[in-house]
Order: sequence, then C-alpha cells, then structure tokens
Amino acid sequence: MQKGLERLRIQLKGELHNSPLYQSMYATDASIYRAFPLAVAYPKNIDDLKLLIDFASTHQTSIIPRSGGTSLAGQCVGEGIVVDVSKHLNKILSFSAEKKQITVQPGIVRDELNAFLAPYGLFFGPNASTSNRCTIGGMFGNNSSGTTSIKYGVTRDHVISCKLLTSDAHEVEINALTEDDFYQLIQISSPVGRLHQKMHNFLNDEKLQQNIKKKFPSKEIHRRNTGYALDELVNSEVYSRGSKSNFNLCKLVAGSEGTLGLVTEITLQLQDLPPEKTLLLACHFDSVIDSLEAVNVAIRHSLYTCELMDKTILDCTKDQLKYKAYRFFIKDDPEAVLMLELKSDSEVNLNEQTKNLISDLEKQTKVGHIAILRGDDIQKAIELRSAGLGLLGNINGDKKPIACIEDTAVRLKDLPSYIADFSELMKKHNQKVVYYAHAGAGELHLRPILNLKTEVGKKQLEEISREVALLVKKYKGSLSGEHGDGRVRASFIPLLIGDELYESLKTVKSIFDPNHIFNPNKIVDALPITEDLRFLKDEPKLASVMRFQKEGGLYKAAEKCNGSGECRQSFTGNETMCPSYHVTKNEVDTTRARANALREFLNSKVENNGMELKDLKETFDLCVSCKACKRECPSSVDVSAFKAEYLQIKMDEEGVNWCDWMFGNVHKMNQLNIKFPFLYNFATQNQILSKFTKKLLGVHPKRSLPKLPKRSLISRFKYYENKFNQLHHPIKEVYIFIDEFTNYFDAEVGEKALELLLHLNYKVRFINHTVSGRALISKGFLRKAKELSNQNVLLFSDLVNEETPLLGIEPSAILSFRDEYLELSDHPKKASELSKHVFLIEEFLIDEAQKGNIDFSRFYSYKKEIKIHVHCHQKALSNSKITFDLLNLLPNSKVSLIPSACCGMAGSFGYEKSHYDVSLAMAKQSLLPSVLKSNLETIIVANGTSCRHQIKDASQKKALHPVEVLSLFLKR
Repeated sequence: MQKGLERLRIQLKGELHNSPLYQSMYATDASIYRAFPLAVAYPKNIDDLKLLIDFASTHQTSIIPRSGGTSLAGQCVGEGIVVDVSKHLNKILSFSAEKKQITVQPGIVRDELNAFLAPYGLFFGPNASTSNRCTIGGMFGNNSSGTTSIKYGVTRDHVISCKLLTSDAHEVEINALTEDDFYQLIQISSPVGRLHQKMHNFLNDEKLQQNIKKKFPSKEIHRRNTGYALDELVNSEVYSRGSKSNFNLCKLVAGSEGTLGLVTEITLQLQDLPPEKTLLLACHFDSVIDSLEAVNVAIRHSLYTCELMDKTILDCTKDQLKYKAYRFFIKDDPEAVLMLELKSDSEVNLNEQTKNLISDLEKQTKVGHIAILRGDDIQKAIELRSAGLGLLGNINGDKKPIACIEDTAVRLKDLPSYIADFSELMKKHNQKVVYYAHAGAGELHLRPILNLKTEVGKKQLEEISREVALLVKKYKGSLSGEHGDGRVRASFIPLLIGDELYESLKTVKSIFDPNHIFNPNKIVDALPITEDLRFLKDEPKLASVMRFQKEGGLYKAAEKCNGSGECRQSFTGNETMCPSYHVTKNEVDTTRARANALREFLNSKVENNGMELKDLKETFDLCVSCKACKRECPSSVDVSAFKAEYLQIKMDEEGVNWCDWMFGNVHKMNQLNIKFPFLYNFATQNQILSKFTKKLLGVHPKRSLPKLPKRSLISRFKYYENKFNQLHHPIKEVYIFIDEFTNYFDAEVGEKALELLLHLNYKVRFINHTVSGRALISKGFLRKAKELSNQNVLLFSDLVNEETPLLGIEPSAILSFRDEYLELSDHPKKASELSKHVFLIEEFLIDEAQKGNIDFSRFYSYKKEIKIHVHCHQKALSNSKITFDLLNLLPNSKVSLIPSACCGMAGSFGYEKSHYDVSLAMAKQSLLPSVLKSNLETIIVANGTSCRHQIKDASQKKALHPVEVLSLFLKR
C-alpha cells in the first residue's frame, strides 16, 4: 500500500499526505467520531479525482469526500483517503444573471459565492450556521438548509444539475428530465443512460413506491434527510400520475453524503436578494414549551427566520470573550428566546408587520419581554444564535452536549407535543437537554449532556438515540432534518422505515457504487453508534507549565475543539483568527488542526498512534500567537497557549535554538546593547554589517532591524518623576509598567505617554520591576516566564488597586497580566485580583474621559484623517472600540478603524527568514492596501510596536502610537 501511495503522490497534480500529522488533522470532523485516514488528498482537477477513484478500486480502500469538515454526524470520518476539495476545486465555472443560474465546483464557500452574486442582486438562499466556511459541495451532500429554510427551502430545491464521477471514474451529468426525456434516456447505452435505466428497473415497482410513500417521513416536513431521498423520485411525473415534478437524480444525490460518487460540478438556481429593510423580534419566554406554542402563532406571519435559543446556550455566552457583548438584548434570565425576523421593501409595511406580529404574540401566547432589533444589532443576534454549535463545546469538564439526536424534524403542528414527549423521555434518563435552532421548521437541535469517556455514557448514547428514533417514528418525522445520517443516525434507519425499505437503500448504494468505495458505513451498512468515538477512557497525562485551570488541564483544553471549523471562516476584514490560514488556505494552519494535532500527540502517550513531537512542527510553525482564537473560536480554544507549551516541550527534548534564545531574551541583549547604543545601531543599520547581523539572528535580509535610543525609558524616568511630584492636586495616581519593548525600542513613545499624563494632571509612579516576559512566552520559555509573572504579581499586588491602577503602553506586554499571568503565576488569587486593575493606557484614558476628568477642549482642532490598526491582543482581550472612541474625541478629526487582521509581524515572527513571505502576505490582505491608499496627511495609528515596524517596512510610512497622536494635538 505504501508504494502505491508513493506512486499516486507522483501522479497527482495536487497533493497527497499520509504523515501522522495529516492523519490526526483529518481523523475527526465536528462529530463525536474519530478514525485515522489512510491519507489526505488535495486534488487540483478532475483527472486527480479519477486517479484517486482508480487507486481506491485497485487497492480496495475508500474515498471520503470532505471540504469544510463541519459535519456533525461523522460523514467526513473514515479509514480510506480523505479527499479535501476545498483548497483547489472552488471555482465559479459559469454564471448567467439573466437565467439566475450559476455553475460551481464543490469547494466554493457559501458566503464567498454570495459575495460574488450580491452586485447582481442575487444569492443562494439556504443558509447553514457555518455558511462562512461550509462549501456548496458539503451543503449539497448534506442537503443543508439553515435559518432561512422557512422562506427558501433546502439545498436540493435549488439544484438544477450536477456532474458526478462514478465508481468506474466516468463523469456523468445529471439534470431534470420530463417523462418523455426520461424514457428516451434510459434507451441510450451510455454511463448516464445506464445509471437511469438501473434506477428505473429498481423504482418501477408499485409495491416499493407505496411503501416509500407510507413509511418515509411526512411530506409536510420540508427538512427531511432520512436515508436516500427515494420519496422525491417516486413523487416525480415518471411514477406519480398528475405530478408536475421532473425526474432529477440530483434530488437523490442531494443528502447522499458523498456515498454515491464524487460531485465535480453543481448548477444552482438563484434567488433575488431579500428586501433590505429588516427587523428582528427577540421574544423571551419562561419555558421552552411556551416558546414552541408561540411558533404556531408566529409562523402565520411572513417570517424569514424563526429560531430558538434556550437558557443553556445563552449561559454559554456569558463568559465568552466575543459573544458576551452580543447579549445586549437579553433581559433578565429567560428559559428560551425566540428570534423572529421580518423583512420588507417598505418601512411602513415593515412596521405594520411588526405591529401585527407583536399583537398576535401578546394576545395568543405567553411571551414576556420582546426586544426589537434593527441594523447591526440583528447581525449580532444572529451570530449569537449561529455560534450555538461551537458554544456548546465551551462547557468545561467531561460531560458534553452530544450531537446524536440533535437533528430530528417533525411537522410544525406536532412540535410542541413531540417536545413534551421528548422531555418526558429525557427525564427518564435524568437528562437536562439543550434546545436551540430551527423552531419555525419543526426542527430543534436537541442535545443530551453525556460523558462518553465512560461505559455508562456510551450506553446512554445508544439507548437515548434508539428511543428518540422510536419517538420520531411515532410522529412520522425525520431522524435527520439537515445534518444527515452519517455514522451517528444511520444504524437506526431500519427502525424508522423498516428493514424492507432499508434494503432498498442498500440497493441504491450498489447501483451507484457497486464496489462500495465512496464513503462507506454512512447511511447504509452503518457501524454501531458507540464505535470509533473520539473520547478516550484513559485520559493522557502530561504536566504543563500553564495550569489550564478552567479546562482541567492541557489535554482537556485541546479537547475543547469540537471541530466546528470557525477558524476556516472566509476573510472579510473583520476576522483575526488564523491569519496564516487566510494566506495559505491550508487546513494545517487552522486552530482546529493545531488543537487536533496537540490532542493526538497527547493521545499517543496512551495509544501509541504514531504521533510524535516532531509532527507538531508544521502545524504550529505559522501560528503567530495572535490570540484571536481565544476570542473568536466559540469554544475559546487558546492555540497561543498550546504553541507555547509545545515549544517548551520541544526545548526540553531537543535543547534551545540559538536564534530562539536571542529573540526570547531580547531584554537581556538590550540591557547590554543600551550601554553602547551607537555600536548596536551601527551593526544593525549599516548596509554591510547588518547583513551579517541578520544572518546571525536568522532575520530575512529585506527586513529592517529596530534602532536603540541613546537612553532607555527607565533611565529617563527620574526627570519626569520630579515633575510628577510637583503636581499639587493630581486627578489620580497611577503606576506605569515600562515593558521591555517600550523601554528600549520605543522610549520616545514612552516619553510621550508620560508627558501626556503629566499635562492631563495625573501623577505617575514607577517602581523597579522585571520585564513582562512576552518575548519569552512567544518562544516557549514558559518556566522563565513563570518566574517573571510571580515577581510581577507579588510586586504589584500590594500597590495596585481600583484607585491606583497599573497602566501599560505595549498591548502584548501589559495584557499578559490579564491573560498568561492568570495561568502561569503560583499566586492565582492575587493574579486574578491584580488583573482587574491593569489597563492599556488607552483603556484608562477613555474611561477617564467618560468620567469627565479629561477636557478635550485642551486639544487642538486639527482637521485630520486618522486610520487605526489595532493590536491582535487588544482585539482578543479588550476591544478595538476603545482606541477608536478615544481618538474620536479629538475635535474635528475623522477617525476610522482599518478592517484588518494580524499585521503579520507578530513579535519575532515577521523578522525570521522562514516566515518573511507569509508575514507580508498577512499584511497585504487588508492592512497595507488601506495604509498605501491613504494620502500623505493621513495619520496612521498602531499601538503595537511590531505593527508599527511592519507598516514602516512594508509601506515606508510611519505609524504612531495613540499617545503620540494625543500628544501631538495637546495644547501645552
């Protein structure tokens, strides 16, 4: 097999990987399952796909199609070759605005498709909660629907035709056929003709047709994905007299989860963009049942979405860095919130719709508070709901909300009764279930909370799933509404539709895939629900330097990644998470891959699965420790902490790299260099000598090195201390933290900060302290950073309080007090209390301004345009708005935030020769274009020392720290 894989690797235009790293990355999706694939392929064209099919047939292995990898039922997990089409097969092939049709490859992301269509006034309606990273191929495979299905239906409703590679590597085109066209086609001896002929021989059985109509889920349920959609075919004009529906095998392929062939092209019927005027009602209820009773009232109105969030979901958002700010519309502590969206082209009509809806709700339901949302607030509320899947993974501990029965759908009129019966069933199992999602479609995502690391939990998984399947059958519902059968539900399909019809599904599989190479054990021939679970009974033990106290250790912290793939979201300028992924589009550079790789490395201590420390290098190499995942990942997976731990382990095993030591201990080097700054500057700025210096440090030759001032900021403080002592009635006293970067490289910025505080009448104190340890953390010297954190925590704990806060200038340094110190320090209570009184200087100044302590008439009214790039750590641990709000107080200035992700410099990352190209590519995504198109008078602001250096090197423009701008405007 290994020799065969090597030959295949050479033959492919794309890539083929079978290292332990790639096997670990693709061993899981967003489901509860885990299986190591034989290999991972990134095909570049149709010929590559044909080669993969031939290989699978010859070597008796399988093909597992994958794109975004967000499947919840285990569709993307298997032991064959995972074929990831998202990297290369993601093009638009043809488009007709007149016909409102588009043909795409399967790997195109849904939101990216709609971004292309928007200027034409068109879009693709089905809207999965993962739409910013899920692909059209994945939506087709799962027959996805999402929040808008009550208005726009499901994916199969919009598929005109598709091209499919069969098990003999023939490409067939499938499209809608009239009855006459159908009978003509089955007479033709061609691959597509023979395929239709075989299906006709199978379906042309009246007993089978009646059985399908009798036992398949009710046609009133528009979200139904049970088995293969034979009901869609028998309801066509070919088999049902009086039907107006064409026969289209695309209806069958939709929802087939890649088990029937490899889709190469999909042609979609598009819709007009919905009306622009939008309003959303967030209706609060004291019980889930009350909210569901209200659905049958609300649905009589022209709703675009009707979505539910229960208290468990809402509670998950309270401490999540990003989404806690999106709870602004939640009043008190409701058990359920129903989100109802209305749209219109007329504001008058929209208000009339709203009035009528509220009137009916208040008269006919038990609704409590109703929040009315407009504008950007709607998107925030929708994002809060969409984050539900990931947020559930944020529950710490071994008990997790498990995706097993989360996709059942029933008729809307049956929903309250079904949920009442379901709740009684859960009480029998002592379960408090999570309820959320598509109430208006008769489908709630219901999740029991189980510990699948125990035999008891596994038994509950099987028992609950079986009993729920029987309950769904009682209501003639669908076991899957949109997430698919996959691994988790497939074994219960016989129970739902009967053994005879289940054998019919197996016949369909054999017609399309006689060799059973396409995604085996999904839908049919399912393995037991409890086999191949991703949770290990014997949890790996590995000591870490950070405590990971909330999660319960490093392993549980890595395990929090549930695979929902938020880190693969399309880049729009508002996301920071995984900036290297946005450049490379490689799964290996995502938060998910890094968490998976670390988890499997730790698992190898128990399972000996072949994963070794050296295998982690590739995935962590381009991580810039921006911390965006800590905020933007719904599960708050902190890969910057994982990387630091990995680097510490690596040093322990392999020793310390010279360049890493130099960058990590830059403060020690500068303590020596500042004694002879002219020598340092000559060695780093001289054209000839700098080449040698850069080579010694592993710095790219095109990268400039920072200069040192004549004196450090600490040495200059004595001068300012005398002035601060002369203040008679200072507004407040504060401590200043002079970090290792400001002290040496940005002493002038530090002076401007001191002067600003002095002129604003704040008394600044400085006490000798050690460095922050930021550079040490970034290079993995965690034990040394731990020593420094202990020193700083003990030093400042007795000095700093609410009245006398600690201020910092460099975000990455001062925010360590609010992040790593909480996990590193041996004095967690002191560290936690101290963190409440440590602030970025901008945070302090805007707070003082809002309290009325700063008079902005003391600043000149310059008519200036100011563009702000905010440091990643500020975005993750604070917010961008504080800097914007502060500078926006300057009279007559036009202030804006640059919609940028990481600048790409990230401490030493952008200096290093091996990372230089990726560093610049990150900057070129949005930061540099905005800077370069600015006129000469525009003030560019960046509060991070690395960010300012990147802007200087890449644009030859000087960026200022916010305190420099304030100092420039201040009237002396």
